[in-house]
Amino acid sequence: MNWLITGGCGFIGLALIRQLLQDDANRIRIIDNLSTGTRDDLAAVCSFTEVPYLEVAVNGDRVELVVADIREQEVAEHIAADIDVIVHLAANTGVGPSVEDPRTDCVTNVIGTLNYLEAARQRGIDRFVFASSGAPIGEVDPPIHEEMPAHPVSPYGASKLAGEGYCSAYFRSFGVNTVALRFGNVYGPGSLHKSSVVAKFIRLALAGEVLEIFGDGSQTRDFIYIDDLISALMLAATRPGVGGEVFQIASNHETTVDEIARSLVEVLQANGITAPRIVNSEKRVGDVMRNFSDTSKARTLLGWTPATELNQGLQKTVDYFTG
Repeated sequence: MNWLITGGCGFIGLALIRQLLQDDANRIRIIDNLSTGTRDDLAAVCSFTEVPYLEVAVNGDRVELVVADIREQEVAEHIAADIDVIVHLAANTGVGPSVEDPRTDCVTNVIGTLNYLEAARQRGIDRFVFASSGAPIGEVDPPIHEEMPAHPVSPYGASKLAGEGYCSAYFRSFGVNTVALRFGNVYGPGSLHKSSVVAKFIRLALAGEVLEIFGDGSQTRDFIYIDDLISALMLAATRPGVGGEVFQIASNHETTVDEIARSLVEVLQANGITAPRIVNSEKRVGDVMRNFSDTSKARTLLGWTPATELNQGLQKTVDYFTG
């Protein structure tokens, strides 16, 4: 298959590329503006050729990199040529940045998504996998499931909900087989540049700094290991009969931020790293208090279940950061 991965130089994109390269038949095209991931990050995973967007050719080099922004419509139209599946990972990520700059969050996440859905329609691409989040649902009593009405708390949640809406519309109006995956809090090896809680806490601990928890730490999240997420992405891209669907992709376990911090400290100490001090600060605007997922739909329709226990995943992540 010929794959187009937006945001392919990021944490999840690189893990997906590593998996795809295990099959010699796959050809991969990446678009990334290198705002987070870098050419060096990609080079650590595979050899690639960087090409201008007007000169892409999937049948040439096995991995192509186009350095461009997903907000550029003309780029999307050109680089979707000869593609079988689009995996749309590129986004303005996180609640905090969306609260600080809602307009950039909207334009990146809504128009950027629309550009690649339209490219899929124009090029006759059958499958479009959209990286969403639990954020569209907002403040509800979990577990979150796909039939819950959405009431986003943050601009980030609103922009991801809009993306899901456009995926639904492109499936029903134009027959593009869209699949939206609502990721839990993803962690694991390769998350060096990631700003989410596990990677951030490990970086702070290794630097001898305090771990800051926003609020009292009782807020809950659903942490999913990167390998489990990649298996869900692969199924979403290839499984027949799931067009137009939305899936919760998480561990189906509720963990408080305080618990994750203390579990991480135990793993760090077991690896000979001095335990960092944990402090609490004010709750962030836009954060929800409870968030974990019912993943039964993914189990039934995708045939997917997570396989990695939290402590096992934390140990592998610490090994990556300290290796």
